[in-house]
Amino acid sequence: MRRPGQGVPCPYNKKMASIIRILGIDPGFDRTGFGVIEQQGGEVRWIAHGCIQTSAKDDYVVRLQAMRDELKDVVEKFKPDCVAMEDLFFQTNAKTAIKVGMARGVALITLADSGLEVIDVTPSQVKQGIAGWGKADKKQVQEMVMRFLKLKETPKPDDAADALAIAIVGGTMRKTRRR
Repeated sequence: MRRPGQGVPCPYNKKMASIIRILGIDPGFDRTGFGVIEQQGGEVRWIAHGCIQTSAKDDYVVRLQAMRDELKDVVEKFKPDCVAMEDLFFQTNAKTAIKVGMARGVALITLADSGLEVIDVTPSQVKQGIAGWGKADKKQVQEMVMRFLKLKETPKPDDAADALAIAIVGGTMRKTRRR
C-alpha cells in the first residue's frame, strides 16, 4: 500500500514523482466539509469526502469540541501530507461570521497540533482555479470537481464538494509556491 509522500516512477522521466495527499476543508460551525485527494504531477485522484456535522441541540463549545475530535479522526484516518482550507469571506451576518471564524480557528489549532502545512485558499481563488472564473457558481464548481476527479456523480453534500475543490486548488497553489 502506498504511504503519503511516497514516490513512484514517473512515466515521463526516470525521476520519482511524489504522490501528495491533500485534505481540503470547508470550515463551518454547523457542517465542516472535507475532501481528500492525491496529486501526482498534473493528475489528481479522489480518495474520500464527507462532512463533520454537529448537533444544533448542543452548546456551541461542545459543537467546537466535536468538530475538533472528528477532524482529528479524519487526519488520523487519511494521513494527509498537507491541508488546504478555505479562508473566511465577508458575511453580512456578523454573528455567523464570528462563529465560522471560531470553527476555522479550532480547525487550524487541530491541524497545527498534527504538524500539517496549511494552505489558505480564498473562495474566489477556488472558483478561479477550478472553473477558470472567480465568480463561478456552485454548480459550475461542482461540475469541474466531477471532471477533475473523474467522478460519475456530484459529491454530496455541497460542503464536501467545496472541500474537494479547495483540495484541488490548494494542491496547485502548493506546487506553484514550491517552484
